[in-house]
Amino acid sequence: MSLTLAEALARVPQWEGVKEIETTPLGGGITNQNFRVDVRGESFVLRIAGANTDKLGIDRENEYAANLAASKLGVAPEVIYFIRPEGYLVTRFVEGRPMPKEEIRQAQNIRLIAAILQKIHAMPAISGIFNAFRVVENYTSVVKNYGVEFPKNFEWLIERKTDAETALMKAPYPPRPCHNDLLNENFLFDGNIRILDWEYAGMGDIYFDLANLSVNHGFDDEQDRWLLECYFGQVTSRQWARLKIMKIMSDFRESMWGLVQIGLSSLDFDFRGYADKYIERMTQNMKNPLWEQWLEEA
Repeated sequence: MSLTLAEALARVPQWEGVKEIETTPLGGGITNQNFRVDVRGESFVLRIAGANTDKLGIDRENEYAANLAASKLGVAPEVIYFIRPEGYLVTRFVEGRPMPKEEIRQAQNIRLIAAILQKIHAMPAISGIFNAFRVVENYTSVVKNYGVEFPKNFEWLIERKTDAETALMKAPYPPRPCHNDLLNENFLFDGNIRILDWEYAGMGDIYFDLANLSVNHGFDDEQDRWLLECYFGQVTSRQWARLKIMKIMSDFRESMWGLVQIGLSSLDFDFRGYADKYIERMTQNMKNPLWEQWLEEA
């Protein structure tokens, strides 16, 4: 059962007995409700989890553990408290500013973010597993259950997904801690680059994180190459192919997320248009003449 804002505030031990608590809704999210909470001259963020988010593959215990681990590295907001069993998270408010996509595309920031991802990927194992191929399959089941219409070329897309997984599994990488949701909205600058929203974090493929960053910020080939150079120190044909394939899988995951939300969400948001944007882009990229070459080289 969900809590009201007042009930959630009352469950945080650090605020017990405090009479003057100021709350301000924070916009931007389309899954959860987020509030800035000002208490005794300090500012925090309270995340009230949205309904049915387990169908999106979100495990709040995993989110808490990942955010806590990343905060100890200084790359995520400090975790203050976790409200169980509802899974509401309290973190310290970061006095920063958004980073527009064009700013993240700058060479120096790509280098800085690559270094941050190296730190995340080197963390000790965290709870939860993220596999983009399984996520698409799980979302497909949810979409079917809610009777949401699939794109007309869905079977063709699934065949390409199977080909991609077969190619990547010939030489799989060991799972590492990954963020898995590097949308532009999840970056904040306060003198350092911070990464927010660890809902989808889990043990996964580092190439998905790199590709997710790239595709969500419109990296071109030159920026992709620089990202790989910053992360690996060199660029091999195999690394290049895996990045390109995972950029497409990132779009597949995002499009299916949009289709699931059509069935789940009551928000006034064009989830169909959101899904269609990613479906169109990944379709065109799967038709790229280099697709077969990427599969061979991956």
